[in-house]
Amino acid sequence: CDNQGQADRLAWLLEEQAGLIHIEVGVFHEGFVFPEAKVFLLNDHEVFSRYRRRRRTRKFRKGVALPGITALARGDFIVHVDHGIGRYRGIETLEIDGIKRDCLLLHYRENDKLYVPVGQLDRVRKYTGDEGVAPMLSKLGGAGWERIKARAKKAAVQIAKDLLELYAERQARPGYAFPPDGPRQTEMEAAFIYEETPDQLTATRDVKKDLERPVPMDRLICGDVGYGKTEVAIRAAFKVVSDGKQVAVLVPTTILAQQHYITFTERLADFPVEVDVLSRFRTPKEQRDILERLKRGKIDIVIGTHRLISKDVEFKELGLVVVDEEQRFGVKHKERLKRFRRMVDVLTMTATPIPRTLHMSLSGARDMSVITTPPHGRQPIHTEILLFDEDKIAEAILREVDRGGQVYFVHNRVQSIDSMAAFLEELLPQVRFSVAHGQMSERELERVMLHFLDKRIDCLISTMIIESGLDIPNVNTMIINRADRFGLSQLYQLRGRVGRSNLSAFAYLIIPPWRSLNQTARKRLRAIEEFTHLGSGFKVAMRDLEIRGAGNILGTEQHGFVMAVGFDLYCRLLEESVRELKGEAPEAEVPEPKIDISVSAFIPRAYISEEAQRVSFYQRLAEAKKLVDVWEIEAEMKDRYGAPPDEVRSLLEVAYVKQSARVLRAATVKIAGPVLLVGFPEERELSRAEVETWVSSASEPLRFAFDGAPSIEVMLGAGDDLGRLEQARGVLQELTGEEQAKSLPRGDKSPRYVSKAQ
Repeated sequence: CDNQGQADRLAWLLEEQAGLIHIEVGVFHEGFVFPEAKVFLLNDHEVFSRYRRRRRTRKFRKGVALPGITALARGDFIVHVDHGIGRYRGIETLEIDGIKRDCLLLHYRENDKLYVPVGQLDRVRKYTGDEGVAPMLSKLGGAGWERIKARAKKAAVQIAKDLLELYAERQARPGYAFPPDGPRQTEMEAAFIYEETPDQLTATRDVKKDLERPVPMDRLICGDVGYGKTEVAIRAAFKVVSDGKQVAVLVPTTILAQQHYITFTERLADFPVEVDVLSRFRTPKEQRDILERLKRGKIDIVIGTHRLISKDVEFKELGLVVVDEEQRFGVKHKERLKRFRRMVDVLTMTATPIPRTLHMSLSGARDMSVITTPPHGRQPIHTEILLFDEDKIAEAILREVDRGGQVYFVHNRVQSIDSMAAFLEELLPQVRFSVAHGQMSERELERVMLHFLDKRIDCLISTMIIESGLDIPNVNTMIINRADRFGLSQLYQLRGRVGRSNLSAFAYLIIPPWRSLNQTARKRLRAIEEFTHLGSGFKVAMRDLEIRGAGNILGTEQHGFVMAVGFDLYCRLLEESVRELKGEAPEAEVPEPKIDISVSAFIPRAYISEEAQRVSFYQRLAEAKKLVDVWEIEAEMKDRYGAPPDEVRSLLEVAYVKQSARVLRAATVKIAGPVLLVGFPEERELSRAEVETWVSSASEPLRFAFDGAPSIEVMLGAGDDLGRLEQARGVLQELTGEEQAKSLPRGDKSPRYVSKAQ
């Protein structure tokens, strides 16, 4: 056996043969017979006829970091923390008193202009809101933006207060502490035939830790369909059942209830756990029988729709409620769920992605586990744009059906969906087609979806209702008709319905002639076609989905405030509110030193021609927090673009000086001719020990002034502006200590990387 849990399980199963069979822990691919030694060796996977398939992890292209402005294009909306929402119009190089500097040009209402020095890019964020909805531009100089920010902050405080009150109430109310895992739990988990992802294991640990505390759990697990949330829930449910308590699994639709019932039953078939489902597919007599058995404690895990939270449903001893896709329940049902949250452990699952920024903002107010790692062996989705072509459509459908798979054909117009079905049936009479759309009766829709789930339908012709549908690994081809009419996030989520197994998946986007499409539709289609790989960073479409996910957690009433200030700023306000209400001191911000150095410091077009890349480097330099951050940026520039010209070297030197000044808690750094002047805030008191340390570490004489605000004056040697800037950097690094210089990577042997002034 490859683990002790499985070895213990086999020993228990084969205890009657104890003298004949020896069980050892070890890993080998397959068994063998050694007749001379009278040995017959089998591994546990051969005994149970299933194999744990370990696959080489794919290397995927890294994605675009979207929270900042690295993906900024001219015309995009941006949010300046102090001035509000404007529109980005490009980078302009301004020359003032012979000194050249790059600035971002932002346009505001009434054609007002704002030039933002590249050193202040940490104050700017790309505006993210609903896809396709343009925000209102702010007016420069007015009080309007501050009022909008204040309203958003008030709303953030309220939502933080509500979450913290519920959190505090749960912490104060005594709950049931489940014991640590026993041998049976280990055995059940060892029987999982797939390899867990790191996120799955982390989420499982989080849930178990919550269950073992004497406080009611209220944890949210976020992860796309097929990413392993259900296995986490099954392990939690088994832990609860093993301690003699019952589990209720609440889902929004009868079809999902049926799918979960199949999954739970198959997964726990080898264990003494009674699983049942309460749904409309049960006769009234069967429903009454289930309710009676629940009351007597004869059912361990019950799965059902909102019927489970009806007043006539009684449990003998309910220990855990698992809620799948809570946002799809009605207001009344959500109110009833709040009752459970105060009494028993609640585990909520959602397939709508939750942004990391929101996850961090709610730290300490809502327990969350996020599963972002795709399962091992998941294949990229081959995506192709096509004109409407009968032969290619027929070929795509037949290729999938012939390999035993199923197909989604998305046609998002109810008026003509039956005509499309008739056309496809005539084109491929040997294929079993059926139609599904939102205007069908719920019972009829469920019947069709169950037939599809049972593989009685080869190709399902449907509207967008499958966007957040079932996890059906057998569906690995999708054809989207008139893909030009869909939004980017809709296309992304639709395409995510396929490619859920280890088979290659295909998505075909059918469009009218390319020349008839507008520019926006073309860009959208090119983007979805380009990003076919898992983890390739298709964050643009994800952003809209994440905002939907944020709405599910925060409530729809917060949506307007998110749109008013942009998603990232709202998350920042929310994080501040949570900290304030918890009585935590706000993070002490190191004051930004003012660098007054008359030198041209910018990135010329001749060095980096792409404007987006220049903006990216400027932003990273503005947001750098340590010397090593600046070093990494410089190393990347040299690697990608070669030796930097003097203007870029000056820009980097200014960044190094700024980092050292922050460590010293200096207010200003100024170079005037051969003199370096370091000024401190008036409230900053220089201790005797500090002064003595600086004097002993400096290679040049230091002159201190203590009248008013303290300052240090250093005479620099001869040289041009860049040379003196490099000397100033050396002096400041001496004052901050050798540690910073030592912390820099060793790749660059340039004399500028030592802490002695040159």
